[in-house]
Amino acid sequence: MGILDTIGQQLGGDTLKQISQKLGTDEGTAAKAVSVALPLLIAGLSRNASTPDGSAALDQALTSDHSDSAVLNAPQQAVADPNAFNAGGILSHIFGQHQAPIQQGVAKASGIDLQSASKVLMILAPIVMASLARARNAQGANASAGQVLQQEQQHIERQVPGIGGLASILDRNHDGSIADDIANIAGGQAGGLGGMLEGGLGKVLGGLLGDRR
Repeated sequence: MGILDTIGQQLGGDTLKQISQKLGTDEGTAAKAVSVALPLLIAGLSRNASTPDGSAALDQALTSDHSDSAVLNAPQQAVADPNAFNAGGILSHIFGQHQAPIQQGVAKASGIDLQSASKVLMILAPIVMASLARARNAQGANASAGQVLQQEQQHIERQVPGIGGLASILDRNHDGSIADDIANIAGGQAGGLGGMLEGGLGKVLGGLLGDRR
């Protein structure tokens, strides 16, 4: 099972409703924010794991901090208090100096404010890490986080052609262009964000996002 498939299970039931309440918005808008934030988190992790040292550091973090994470059994805990799972530290490691423009891009693409964009990234960060740890463990002792993330990026690209461009955005130096490009890719690569939700990424998440537009 892939990372997004696992996350799709975690967002079932009342979890998306709880996220929308945390953001102070409706479920459709919360679903849009989730659908933009998830590929960015995975792209950021993939970028960090693209070197041997980066992959080794991520593997160590997964083994020591996320291999037995309770967040997958009770994702509502991450919704209620993401800092209990070191969400801020995770985001800092994933995005580094690009964290602010990433938040701006999520906000712009999904129609929420910056504070809500920060919240959705904080909520999803520990869930993504725990899902990555589970996916790596499922592939056996010799699997690395870098390998799993490369497979996941390919899976996402097949589902939503063009969304892989998010990874290259993280290498850019101008914060304003990062935010704009996130919004453009999220809104344009699959016939608009609605198409993305109904089509590729919505299917990856088990129809959850597409059903709550």
